[in-house]
Amino acid sequence: MAVTNNMTQLIFTGLFQNREAQRVSFVAFLPLYVATMLGNGLIILTVNTSKSLSSPMYFFLSHLSLVEICYSSTVVPKFISGLLAENKTISLNGCMTQIFFFHFFGVAETVLLTVMAYDRYVAICKPLHYMTLMSRPVCHVLVLSSWLGGMFHSVIQILITVQLPFCGPNVIDHYFCDLHPLFKLACTDTFVPGIIVFANSGLFSVISLLFLISSYIVILVYLRNQSAEGRRKALSTCASHITVVLLFFGPATFLYLRPSSTFTEDKLVAVFYTMVTPMLNPIIYTLRNAEVKNAMKKLWRKKVNLRGK
Repeated sequence: MAVTNNMTQLIFTGLFQNREAQRVSFVAFLPLYVATMLGNGLIILTVNTSKSLSSPMYFFLSHLSLVEICYSSTVVPKFISGLLAENKTISLNGCMTQIFFFHFFGVAETVLLTVMAYDRYVAICKPLHYMTLMSRPVCHVLVLSSWLGGMFHSVIQILITVQLPFCGPNVIDHYFCDLHPLFKLACTDTFVPGIIVFANSGLFSVISLLFLISSYIVILVYLRNQSAEGRRKALSTCASHITVVLLFFGPATFLYLRPSSTFTEDKLVAVFYTMVTPMLNPIIYTLRNAEVKNAMKKLWRKKVNLRGK
């Protein structure tokens, strides 16, 4: 049976109602988004042009940066432009599209972070078999699995959502389209669809989180028998990844693995994982990784030398 919707356009309440606060937000968030694009773009460029960064760890890092760019771009440009607009609107189809890609890239990042944990496990616990277990074809398959995982998750979420009839009011209590705020606009009981999308999100999150925790428990147990210097080197390669995992899973767990609410805190937490975390990731990996910093310096010197000729 065809679903009839009385709404074609939706209105965001936004992050703040006050016009002055919106202008301040524009000035604050635009540089964050630009920094996200430049920082992650620089990592992609550096990894793909530096021979010293040809290991699987950096191959995954470049794909993580690509996912961060896409993930942030599904939400932030629309949000920033809306800060200067009187009415913050989006079409219902546009809303569905934003939800699809937001969850697509979000789950792709979740799976990719899990893959990166596996890479660290193999590198530290099975160093003699590392190049065999993490060959380039295997790396390509693992990256492809992260994109397919995101696609599978998003298709399920959207197939559930498009079957709901929406009859208003057409106001979304958020600054972008997501499942919980949109479900509140449906003119039917959303308990069962809500359980399905909750289980779908929880499945990927819980399995990935358990795998991540297990990987690092095994690594820590393995390092107990290693020298102090060996432990230091091994942990230094894991520190950046652990920091990024905590920044990503902390807010995601707060929002998606609990009942939905209308708390203002939800919007502020969403700001953190849609704008702040994607901007911090390249900084974390650059500041804590001498190889990446040296490769960036070489890339800069090469650019300066080309300009001087």
